Amino acid sequence: MKLLEGKTALVTGATRGIGKGIALKLASQGAHIAFTYLSSVEKGLALEKELGAMGIKAKGYQSDAGNFKAAEELVAATVTEFATVDILVNNAGITRDTLLMRMSESQWDEVIHANLKSVFNMTRAVQKPMLKQRKGSIINMSSVVGVKGNAGQTNYAASKAGIIGFTKSVALELGSRNIRCNAVAPGFIETEMTAALDPKVVEQWREGIPLKRGGTAEDVANLVLFLASDLSSYITGQTINVCGGMLT
Repeated sequence: MKLLEGKTALVTGATRGIGKGIALKLASQGAHIAFTYLSSVEKGLALEKELGAMGIKAKGYQSDAGNFKAAEELVAATVTEFATVDILVNNAGITRDTLLMRMSESQWDEVIHANLKSVFNMTRAVQKPMLKQRKGSIINMSSVVGVKGNAGQTNYAASKAGIIGFTKSVALELGSRNIRCNAVAPGFIETEMTAALDPKVVEQWREGIPLKRGGTAEDVANLVLFLASDLSSYITGQTINVCGGMLT
């Protein structure tokens, strides 16, 4: 039997990079997948088809997780379609990188809205079905930047650090109902976004990592699978780094 047979996972921001890797990994272990995307309907339909071909039920929703009402409507629609939500993966997020002295109010607000408020919105909305079934796993995507900070990313670092504090608090609030909440903090993960960077810069980053390579979306997805499954049934309130030893 597969690790997530018969369970339903809701993954935000799943049409590319780490989010897509997570959706595919959870589906490979039997989970039905509800997922969100913000802009590309074409990519949403393509992922829905790819997931469905794996023998599970899949449905994409064009929805902004940073919008409170939209998040509530999304969870309600997912419960109607799938009957339950067993796993929530808060993956949606953006960057608006620049030095603090040059950062506009909108660059700050956009990142907090997309990265941190979305986690509040989705987690609050998913509580009701999880409390009713007295079981659930909530997995929040943070970052090593939220642990150690990074020049030029004060907005991003603040949002990802906020997710860590939020995760610990939710774990304390919901643990008695058998609902677990953990955070994943990826380091340098090579996706289509990093492929556009200067190869020399990428190589310098790799050299600074003890394992001497960047991570993959699957490296992150493997940890998410573990946290989503009953293999991690006694783990909650934790932030686990996936960084090749970048943070030790």
